[in-house]
Amino acid sequence: MTERVALITGASAGIGLELARIFAADAHRVALVARRADRLTALADEIVAAGGSAPIIIPCDLAVPGATDQVAAALQAAGVEVDYLVNNAGYGLFGRATDLDRADQLAMIDLNIRVLTDLSLRFADSIARHRGGILNLGSIAGFLPGPGMAVYYASKAFVLSFSEALH
Repeated sequence: MTERVALITGASAGIGLELARIFAADAHRVALVARRADRLTALADEIVAAGGSAPIIIPCDLAVPGATDQVAAALQAAGVEVDYLVNNAGYGLFGRATDLDRADQLAMIDLNIRVLTDLSLRFADSIARHRGGILNLGSIAGFLPGPGMAVYYASKAFVLSFSEALH
């Protein structure tokens, strides 16, 4: 039987790191994506030391145009298909939308929405073929608008709606 593969974005810290540990402990090979290569390497070493399969390390900044192509190329080079996708990479900006830098807010939309959508659609066939799944990390912010984080709240509403519609 072939090893199941979980692609996890934002895997260098927090929820992404913990989900990588859980997938690895459950005998999945993990493909780790984040900006900080040193943290990905440390996590990969930890997983191997615990008896897990050697992770695929993909250091890249998903906010950079073309980064999702880089992820797909790395997975193809490793000869694996995605069974599970964890879209965890993302961030929020606090402040009045009209006071925050427009370019920064558009970059947040690119990461929180465009990259999540790209990866979900790019690997959907592989995931369906392998009877896997997609976990798009959202927030309570997706359920209602809130002050001080208008664009972030809206991006999380997209994540919620898109994820539910994929079913």
